[in-house]
Amino acid sequence: MRVSVALPALAGVSLLLSGCGAPSVLGVATMPFKAGAQAADWATTSQDESDRNYGRKMRKQEARDAKARKEREAACRKKPRNCGGDGYETSFDH
Repeated sequence: MRVSVALPALAGVSLLLSGCGAPSVLGVATMPFKAGAQAADWATTSQDESDRNYGRKMRKQEARDAKARKEREAACRKKPRNCGGDGYETSFDH
């Protein structure tokens, strides 16, 4: 009976030592570190990502500013009296 228990154990040890099971053991051993690195990657923002987000933010701000400027110019064309003093110059008749 001892031989029947020892034989599978010996076969398992020989597989590990021969290199067949080593990659799977290594994968199990490194899994927590890979998961931790992935979590850190998800939690932080890379410089490239930060630059991309800043560029997107600035383009949206520029679009809002352009829209507000166009609306102000249109309002000044309709009622030029209301446009004095805010920095927008109306055309003068010479």
